Amino acid sequence: MSGVDNIARLPELRKKLLWTFALLAVYRLGIHIPIPGVDSAALSEFFAQAQNTLFGVFDMFSGGGLKKMSIFALGIMPYISASIILQLLTVVSPELKRLQKEEGEAGRKKITQYTRYGTVLITVVQGFAIATGLESMSSPTGAPMVLYSGIGFKLMTILTLTAGTVFLMWLGEQMTEKGIGNGISLIIYAGIVAGLPAALINTVQLMSVGEITLFILLILLVVMVATLAFIVFMERGQRRIPIHYAKRQQGRRMFGGQTTHLPLKINTAGVIPPIFASSILMFPATLAQFSSNKFLQDFSAYFRPDSILYNILYIGIIIFFCYFYTAIMFDPKGIAENIQKQGGFIPGIRPGNRTREYIDKVLARITLWGAFYVSAVCVLPMFLISKFGVPFYFGGTSLLIVVGVAMDFMGQIESYMISRQYEGLMGKGNKLKGRR
Repeated sequence: MSGVDNIARLPELRKKLLWTFALLAVYRLGIHIPIPGVDSAALSEFFAQAQNTLFGVFDMFSGGGLKKMSIFALGIMPYISASIILQLLTVVSPELKRLQKEEGEAGRKKITQYTRYGTVLITVVQGFAIATGLESMSSPTGAPMVLYSGIGFKLMTILTLTAGTVFLMWLGEQMTEKGIGNGISLIIYAGIVAGLPAALINTVQLMSVGEITLFILLILLVVMVATLAFIVFMERGQRRIPIHYAKRQQGRRMFGGQTTHLPLKINTAGVIPPIFASSILMFPATLAQFSSNKFLQDFSAYFRPDSILYNILYIGIIIFFCYFYTAIMFDPKGIAENIQKQGGFIPGIRPGNRTREYIDKVLARITLWGAFYVSAVCVLPMFLISKFGVPFYFGGTSLLIVVGVAMDFMGQIESYMISRQYEGLMGKGNKLKGRR
């Protein structure tokens, strides 16, 4: 607790934390403000039947805003989508690559501006699709979703959803600038964590009526703790490639001669592969939700989350996207060239092309283990539901995001405290000095 006590001794850190929590409170408040003209009762009935479709996934990332059809119904996902699209375009566009690598801070600001424009464009398109879909949808009991349909409802919905997403994007940037941690990640984190208390209460209620025994609940708690520890261990896991720098003399000064390392994360791709994989596999179930075609209904039955075919395809697509996204995010050729320019080399490996091949080979091996780790965590909810009857999804993409963001948030607090000569949050770092 000494690390937590030190937070109160730093007025700047306390102010940053209060600012972050205040902005998150504004976000959670906005989740409960609905879009005008939507029947909330009919919407709740629809989402009760759409938990295993794309609507359920999007609702999780929007923090429950889509289920309530609030002003934050789209959440921050349009911004995430625009960022991913810009990253993919950077690989094929020489102009964007030049902005990212050669223009420095000015180039990054330009790419950030393009991302904002892309966010608005994606939000307008998605807002129009949601407004059109709501007008044509009805609840399982036949009640219409929209009270007064027409062009006015479409324009109001597009304007409201776009303003809500842009406001969330601004909140995230303010959290990053004036608070602690990555604001965009914290918004997603808060949306996922907000659903945990209700799920835990539901579990306790099921135990009280006898549907879940105390023994099963204890096993579930052990599995939860072990899974969290495993995720933390894997997310911190690195393969460190040693790099030596030869000594060189410039004028009267000697440079180089030190030894460092190149850290390669086991899970370089992060949570992008399971997001893509779940979106692809839940697409048939989403189409079947709007269609009465018997063939489509039978075909979508093979893509239920508890089916063997679904899980096999899920693992295969995750492994593919782990390699694909790692290849986009990590450039062994550029790293090998930078090491050679700085006079460095990997012991036993010749500089240049041999170094690139070696880094690529090591990255391919650890990415395979990272893909297996992500697949195991994402398949865990299906196992818990089928074997223990767990009433909520513990594991998968949401757990990876929650643990990853929490680790990053704590790491930034620890770095801030240590840089101010205070003991770290986990009891590591410098002792409190004589500053007052």
